[in-house]
Amino acid sequence: MAENDEMMFETDDVIAAEDADDSLFTASTVVSFVTDRFNRAEDARRGDEDRWLRAYRNYRGLYGPDVRFTDTEKSRVFVKVTKTKTLAAYGQIIDVLFGNNKFPMSVDPSVLPDGVAESVHINLDPNAAAAGDALSAVTQDSPAKPFLIGPDTELKPGETLADLKNRLGPLTEKLAPISEKIVEGVGTTASTVTFHPAMVAAKKMEKKIHDQLNESGASVHLRSMAFEMALLGTGVMKGPFAVDKEYPNWNEDGEYDPLVKTVPECSHVSVWNFYPDPEASSMSDAEYTVERHKMSRTQLRTLKNRPFFMKDGINTAIDKGPNYIQKHWEMAMEDDSTQPDSERWEVLEFWGFVDVDILEEHGIKIPREYRDLDELNANVWVCNGEILRLVLNPFKPARIPYYAVPYEHNPYSFFGVGIAENMDDTQTLMNGFMRMAIDNAAMSGNLIIEVDETNLVPGQDLSVYPGKIFRRQGGAPGQSIFGTKFPNVAQENMQLFDKARVLADESTGFPSFAHGQTGVSGVGRTASGISMLMGAANGSIRTVVKNVDDYLIRPLGKSFFSFNMQFDFDPSIRGDLEVNASGTESLMANEVRSQRLMQFLQVAQNPVLAPFAKMDYIIREIAKSMDLDPDKVTNSMQDAAIQAEILKGFQAPQQPPEGPEGVPPADGAAPQGQGPQGVQDTSGGGGSQIGIGTAPSPGEQGFTGNVA
Repeated sequence: MAENDEMMFETDDVIAAEDADDSLFTASTVVSFVTDRFNRAEDARRGDEDRWLRAYRNYRGLYGPDVRFTDTEKSRVFVKVTKTKTLAAYGQIIDVLFGNNKFPMSVDPSVLPDGVAESVHINLDPNAAAAGDALSAVTQDSPAKPFLIGPDTELKPGETLADLKNRLGPLTEKLAPISEKIVEGVGTTASTVTFHPAMVAAKKMEKKIHDQLNESGASVHLRSMAFEMALLGTGVMKGPFAVDKEYPNWNEDGEYDPLVKTVPECSHVSVWNFYPDPEASSMSDAEYTVERHKMSRTQLRTLKNRPFFMKDGINTAIDKGPNYIQKHWEMAMEDDSTQPDSERWEVLEFWGFVDVDILEEHGIKIPREYRDLDELNANVWVCNGEILRLVLNPFKPARIPYYAVPYEHNPYSFFGVGIAENMDDTQTLMNGFMRMAIDNAAMSGNLIIEVDETNLVPGQDLSVYPGKIFRRQGGAPGQSIFGTKFPNVAQENMQLFDKARVLADESTGFPSFAHGQTGVSGVGRTASGISMLMGAANGSIRTVVKNVDDYLIRPLGKSFFSFNMQFDFDPSIRGDLEVNASGTESLMANEVRSQRLMQFLQVAQNPVLAPFAKMDYIIREIAKSMDLDPDKVTNSMQDAAIQAEILKGFQAPQQPPEGPEGVPPADGAAPQGQGPQGVQDTSGGGGSQIGIGTAPSPGEQGFTGNVA
């Protein structure tokens, strides 16, 4: 594994069995343990697999083998309303996840108890001559920036200004020019700039996590997860886990010299290949999970380059030959049942508790602090009866790196309920009514021919077509061929179809206008009106997004946070921080959110209420509501203070122009834009007109009553 100055993932805390005696792995106990857990989980979810297969067929528009048609049913049409509503729900979830082109997650400082100083501020009194210098002494990018540098000079939550000065040492003198302006606590006036050292660490950590998510292609994996969640009822994500990634690089000689760095990644895991603890109702109480991999020979050999994988075990598993056998659901989902044989291996990846005795049997050295425990969290890979990897869980605190997100939570099952299952009955009704309408239309659109053969010459072809000639019996009176019209009741069937479609809207909580139905009138024609309709009729999607927040965004963000705290030694991202999910905030239409934010901003301009408003948060949220990246269009508190100082220079009132060598203008001459006696021209004419001035007093020049 490549080593990196920024990250280290191989630590003494990772206890592996790669150096153990190979004889220990013959007829391995841990292989039997993992296989038994896998079989138990597979047996427990067979009913769920049947539900997923039916949901898949409804989405694809396929009738299952249990559907039988009578001889009178000619139509085999399948109305794919399930597909329409699934894609609508999927699109809504994606809009929430990527509405602002950012993963809806933020890192913020932890809330401290009242009375504990978490920040300091500097008074920026406009009348103070040294205000600008004081600000620059703190905000300039130099080692003299006492609030933003290193673990020994950063003011952490819960510390006071005195704590900072004690640790600054010789750098304390840098505070001298502004010592009188530094105050503990948050500034409450417009003439202060507040520094939150914990906020600096939070934003750095947040940016790092977002960069890691982008680096791992999280957007692609999240889309796959969201689709399975909407269709099957459960979506699964995995991560973060360390991988070695190759970056293109050319050296000074022009030779290709790639850089290999160890980075955290996350990925989507298909729910079909995910086997959780059958006794668990969510990942929070799952004692183990098993992921089933379908690997080629090349993929197995690639595992040998990853840390703590056993080369001998991988080679032996390959030599034993392919062992992958398709499950019943795999064969049912194939469009072509005659798939060629392929060489594939089934690899089981186990995460969960294993008895300490089993671990010790396989050469795992139990750390001293865990010797009193009966079982430990471990990661085991097995294939063809061979151990490919056996390590203690490397994460602290120990966690299973999977996240199962229900579309609609089922309190009595691990797996959730999706769109397809909710509208299964209505989909059956719509198919039936549509087939009846089509069959009836075919019957009523054609004549039913009745033939009296007694009047016709025997042995004739009785098929009917234009220009057909029938030979009659000689002397036989009366009509021989009759045409009967079948009654048309297709309209009644279509009315029943529409009723079933309304039931589908109600059962899914996703109204038809949410996926493009026209004819919405009244208030629904405006953007805000549509938002209100969606808010009134689409309460279920709010629950879905809340599930995404609770089961995916927040725990995945916390896992990345813990990962960086454990394996990344950059002190600038460390602190008492917490991860928050913000997916539900994106449900409100941007137009409505923007209007409400602007209204609140107007209220916050009240001098009495201004100290209670978080202006930086309000500005960032306004940018988000306009689909703008707040990091690109908004300033930090430090940059905002500098910008304010610059703007004050432009807003300073201009002095009247002076004459030569500083001599004021001659008597009677008014500066441009002013009236007589220096009175400001309020006419708006820019000096071309004389504004309203004061009348001259008796005795003054210009008074008409003066005696010559």
